[in-house]
Amino acid sequence: MKDSYLTAGIKLDQLFRLLHRSKITYNTKTILRLAFLIQSACWSSFFALIEKARYAKPLKKAIMPDNPIFIIGHWRTGSTFLHQLINLDPELCTPTLFQVAVPDSFLVSYPYYRPIFKQVVSEHRPMDMVKIGMDEPQEDEYAIYRLTNYSPLENLVFPKSHTYFLNHGSPFLPSGRNLDIWKHRVAEFYKKIYFRHGKRIVSKNPFNSFRINTLLDMFPNARFIHIVRHPGKVVPSTIHMWNILAKQNALNNHGASAKFSEVTLFLKNLLDTVENDRKVLPPGTMVQIRFEDLEAAPVKVLRDVYQELGLLFSDTLEEKINIFIAQNRSFTKNTFSLTEQEKAFISRELEIQIKSLGYESDN
Repeated sequence: MKDSYLTAGIKLDQLFRLLHRSKITYNTKTILRLAFLIQSACWSSFFALIEKARYAKPLKKAIMPDNPIFIIGHWRTGSTFLHQLINLDPELCTPTLFQVAVPDSFLVSYPYYRPIFKQVVSEHRPMDMVKIGMDEPQEDEYAIYRLTNYSPLENLVFPKSHTYFLNHGSPFLPSGRNLDIWKHRVAEFYKKIYFRHGKRIVSKNPFNSFRINTLLDMFPNARFIHIVRHPGKVVPSTIHMWNILAKQNALNNHGASAKFSEVTLFLKNLLDTVENDRKVLPPGTMVQIRFEDLEAAPVKVLRDVYQELGLLFSDTLEEKINIFIAQNRSFTKNTFSLTEQEKAFISRELEIQIKSLGYESDN
């Protein structure tokens, strides 16, 4: 079952909370998806109980990391490429597809799920030809969605209106006591990752672009890498991605494809939010790079990033990056064309952001 993968792996109690507060359109497709999710949740709950029995005491004594590196920025800016390159560093680690898919039990359930994942997980992401696998780096919002029951991804799976799901009015963080619960569960996930690998963690999560101050409160020595790309490339690619993910995961028919203007204005909001936060962060806390520069000279850009963040860029890492680039030289990116009206809209709405990032208006 290659549909509903955003929610598959969630525990039974969490799944029922989601279903209880959400609208579902019942038809053959959604009923099959629900059946798949319920059986998946049963297994997740079962393995979570085993993990708790086996690891509760060791995890209670485990070290809580205070220095993750967060890759932020809008979707489709090359953050996955950056994540893959940094994952080559033997001194660092990234959350994997398997770990974010079953965050409540990955310490014990890996050998049991491995043959299943080989059968149900595609070789490439549904929106492009980027390689995926259970041990490949993955965005940890999928773990946050499963662990906390609070993520904007819920609005993608359970659309509430025919508008862009990120504009449904839900903030990127809960409030009050729910925020304390959210922070605790996210921190415990990072603790488990560190317990498993014993290395500094590198997270890639565009949603975290709106959580910088909260993450610094949770992890005082955290660092941020903000990756950007020309908006003319980002906007149509983002629409393409969300359309595919919604088609494969939505459990009701209340959603609709995001409008070009909605995605453009959301990108503007994200860039402004990150820039406002960056201005008040202590020096050395955040570094900003452009995807175009990273693609053209990955070793140079990564070396500069490491220097700004106080990391050691080793000869071993340089060699691994060069091998990775050589092995993936034939990779072909998706291409999208814009109308003159769309180009004009981006140029008009993001004029300040485009200039500040060093781009030309016409992509």
